[in-house]
Formats: sequence, structure tokens, C-alpha cells
Amino acid sequence: MQNDDVSTQLRTLGFRSSLAVLRSLIEHSTQQRLSVVQFCEKLAEVERRERELKNLAARMRQATLGKFKTIDRFDWNHPKKIDRDVYESLHSTLDFIERGENILFRGPSGVGKTTLAQNLGLAAITRGYTVRFASLAAIITDLVRRDSLPHLERTIKNKYLAPKLLIIDELGYLPCDRHAADLLYNIVTRRHEDKSVVITTNLPFKLWGTVFPGAACVAALVDRFAQHCHIFDIEADSWRQQTPKPKTAKVKS
Repeated sequence: MQNDDVSTQLRTLGFRSSLAVLRSLIEHSTQQRLSVVQFCEKLAEVERRERELKNLAARMRQATLGKFKTIDRFDWNHPKKIDRDVYESLHSTLDFIERGENILFRGPSGVGKTTLAQNLGLAAITRGYTVRFASLAAIITDLVRRDSLPHLERTIKNKYLAPKLLIIDELGYLPCDRHAADLLYNIVTRRHEDKSVVITTNLPFKLWGTVFPGAACVAALVDRFAQHCHIFDIEADSWRQQTPKPKTAKVKS
């Protein structure tokens, strides 16, 4: 009963470990006759692990990475062209995040651009960084529905400026207007040389203007994004075309 009281008090004080874990630790420490210092060390270690797990779970929820194939299952033999060594170096060190550098994955649909970007996001989350993943269409939809400039500014700051790594998926797949171009330019410019942006696209830089017809900021947008940027041009057949189609059962007449 006394152990239960201490466990409950620890929870009341803000310890995140469950009552069951705290009770087990107290019981073990009592049986082993640990000193006060030894018990405190074990308590601190248990609490640290619990907080790390919960913080990791929170960062995963905030990142909205979605479902994807992890990098250990990526078939590097499939692309005809891709700089695997550079990618693996960036993935393992994540130095580009500390330097505020950008990454571009460019290639036709279905060649793994999004998967590679999502895996960078996952690696960053596990190393303690905050990440946000969204398609360009989703970002623009999210921002244009804000009913006031203060609301818009709060959304930009909290969702698209605060994360250490922002991943913008599918630039070039849907046309956008000049207002959308201004919003993207706003985000990229304010993150420039401070926080990293990853973009996946099917278009070379010279065709980004076709996504935002009439937008005057496209050249400046490209200039800022490309200044400190690792570019991965991927040549491959679509993964989706390689997936066997299910056989259709023949119906006897």
C-alpha cells in the first residue's frame, strides 16, 4: 500500500512512467536494498526512457509522414540513375539539417521520390528533430482557408516554419495560382539558410513557372531554394508498373 502511495505521488508530481512501472521499480529497489542514490538513478533512467518514447510518438504524430516503405526495403537496383552514396550519407548524418540545406528529389511519377523523402523525415524524427510532411496541394489548401491574416500567420509559423525539417511533396502535379506561389515563396524565404526544406517534383527548375502561371516570384523562389541544395535526379520506370496486376477470374458462360 505504501508503494502505491509513493507511485501515485510521483505521478502527481508529473512523472510520465505508468503506475505499474513505478510500483515495479519501487518493489525491485526495496527487495534489492538499493541505496537512495541507486534508486534515484534507476528512477531517472526509467523516466528518461519514458519521456523519450512519448516525445518520439508526439513528433511522429506532428510530422504526418503517413505510411511508407522504410529505407532498408528500398530496392536500389531499380533506378537507372540515383546517387545512392550521397543519399545514404545525408540519411545517416543529417548534417544538412544543421546547416539549413535543402534537398530536391526530381523524377517522373512512381520512382521513389516520396519514399526517400519520408525516410529522411523518419531519420530526423528518431534523432530528435521536428518534422512536417505534406503535399504542396495540402499546404496551399490549409493556408488559403484561413479567414484572417493573423490566423494565416500563426498557421505558417506553427506548421511550416517551426519544424526543423519541412518536406513538401508533389510540386508540379497540380496547377496553382499566383497566391499559392506567394505562400510557398513566403515559407521557403523565411526558412532560407536556417531550416531545411525537402521538395519532391517531376519538373526541372525551368518549368516551375508552369505550375504557377503568371507568378512573379517563381524565379526568386527557385533561386533561394536552389542556393544550398542537394539535387537527386532519379531515372527509373515507375514502381507501380512493376507491380503484378491481380488476375481477373474468368467467368464461364
